[in-house]
Amino acid sequence: MAIRPILIIPEPKLRLICAPVDKIDGEIRTLVADMFETMYDAPGIGLAAPQVGVLKRVVTIDIAREDEPKQPLVMINPEIVAVSEEKSVYSEGCLSIPEYYEEVERPAEVTVRYQTLERETVEQVAAGLLATCVQHEIDHLNGVLFIDHLSKLKRDRVTKKFAKAAKRETTG
Repeated sequence: MAIRPILIIPEPKLRLICAPVDKIDGEIRTLVADMFETMYDAPGIGLAAPQVGVLKRVVTIDIAREDEPKQPLVMINPEIVAVSEEKSVYSEGCLSIPEYYEEVERPAEVTVRYQTLERETVEQVAAGLLATCVQHEIDHLNGVLFIDHLSKLKRDRVTKKFAKAAKRETTG
């Protein structure tokens, strides 16, 4: 297991659509283990493979609080198959957009279908924080960031801030 570097906007890989996982092999298992280690170290509650530079449809999630036992969840090739009409609003952040949080409205409940590391297909209803996290991470697999759900003004402001920071680092 290894902690992998997390890509930060405006990294172009974060805007690409990820390829489905064809076979769950040692490479995918290593990726998942590294993603959990990276996510817990960050610390975060969700991580998608493109955030560590791998354009595969793999997500790791753990919404357990610090004082609770870990509840690691791996989703391979996840897809949302149903959404509730009811909406909820959470203050979202992202490991690829450090220290920036905004309220985002999403469906309050989703049904997600995915494969486990044991190649089992699961259909799960997610509500509350888990529903928000699932939607946020699946967005990553489709090249969508949570800031894309904000007004153009807010999105432009944060994008410019990170573009300037990236430019400073490269010209540094």
